[in-house]
Amino acid sequence: MENIDFDSTYAVDMHCESCTKDIENCLKNVDGIKSVSFDLNDKLMNVKGHAAPSAIINALQECGRESIIRGTGKPNSAAVSILEEHDSSNTSGVNPVLGLARIVEVADKKTFFDININGVKKPGLYYASVRSSGDLTDGVKSSGDALYKLDTPIDCSKPSDSIPNTYSGNAFILAPYHVWEILGRSFVVTSNPEHKVTGADDISVGGVIARSAGAWENTKQVCACSGKTLWQERKDAIQHNIRF
Repeated sequence: MENIDFDSTYAVDMHCESCTKDIENCLKNVDGIKSVSFDLNDKLMNVKGHAAPSAIINALQECGRESIIRGTGKPNSAAVSILEEHDSSNTSGVNPVLGLARIVEVADKKTFFDININGVKKPGLYYASVRSSGDLTDGVKSSGDALYKLDTPIDCSKPSDSIPNTYSGNAFILAPYHVWEILGRSFVVTSNPEHKVTGADDISVGGVIARSAGAWENTKQVCACSGKTLWQERKDAIQHNIRF
């Protein structure tokens, strides 16, 4: 995969220069990091390189530090899709979150997809695509045909660390698309190698692709919609299986 550097910013709970040294030490074995800088006043960290944001967050978690991604890439170059299980047999009205895709365009028609799946019931390879429609009224079945298919499958053979008897996996994929041309469409991950989502034996998750902040564009500490602090929102997200 071609390596193209981009900036990403993270909220990390830190208080002093000693904290920043610990964080740098946590990240020293993450491939693709070119430089790390800190804003202690706002408790923000900036990373330049081509490492997957999920790899950075996971490395910090392994060192006992929670972090929250605040933005990637340049303005208007990033997007996100929360991947839910749209099961017609589920009568609770709440779709379980089983994954997240973070998307950033790093050069003209060169876009990284950082895909994390956690909680699918069947181990094996899964296949990601951008669908023609953002309509999820009938779950992924109403998302339309696969408009863009990502070439690299996601290996979901690792047991989930949070949902018993399920599986997880991740992939960091470079694809030749503009972010602006996929906004508002659906992003779907399915066990069907033909990218079909109507088979009774297929497991599929999906969500609408929405714009997200670029690097240094999101410095808020309190969510305006809930009144909760950034870290309270983070706890809620983890409870809903949104980890990256």
